Amino acid sequence: MPQIGETAPDFTLPQTENGTGGETLTLSSLRPSPVVLYFYPKDDTPGCTLEAQDFTRLAPQFAAFGARIIGISKDSPARHEKFCAKHSLDVVLVSDESGDTCERYGTWVEKKMYGKTHMGIERRTLLIDSTGRVARIWPKVKVAGHAEEVLEAVKHLIKPEIGDN
Repeated sequence: MPQIGETAPDFTLPQTENGTGGETLTLSSLRPSPVVLYFYPKDDTPGCTLEAQDFTRLAPQFAAFGARIIGISKDSPARHEKFCAKHSLDVVLVSDESGDTCERYGTWVEKKMYGKTHMGIERRTLLIDSTGRVARIWPKVKVAGHAEEVLEAVKHLIKPEIGDN
C-alpha cells in the first residue's frame, strides 16, 4: 500500500470514458496532471453511483485545475460502459478484474457484513501529484461530501493560496 510521499504504483488497465471503451490507461502517462484515484466496490450500487455522480458533477472544476479523475473497481469494462451510460457519468473508470492493482494499493480487504466475512474493495481515494507521488489518502471513504473535500485538496495542491484569503 503506497504511503504519502511515495510514488503511486503504476498500472495499465482497460478504461471506459463517457460510455466508450476499448483502450487502456496507464497511470504514469497522465503526468504531469494531478490524479484523483478512487477505488470503489461495485458499479451501479447506491453508494458507488452517488460517488461517481458527485465526481461527474464536479468534473469541470477538477479539470480547471488540470486534475484527472479515475475510478477503479473489479467490474468488467462492459459493466463500466453500462454504468456510465445509465447515469451519464463523465469520469474515467478502469477495470481491475484480476484485482492486482487493488492488492497493490491495499484496497482489497476483509470486510464484514451482517456477521459474515468476505473480501471486497475498501472505498479509498488517493490524490497523486504532478510527479506521480501520493499527496493525500482518504481511507474508508464516506460518500457524502467526499468529492467536494477532494476538490478542495486539489485546489490547495495546485494553488495553495486559494482558500487562504
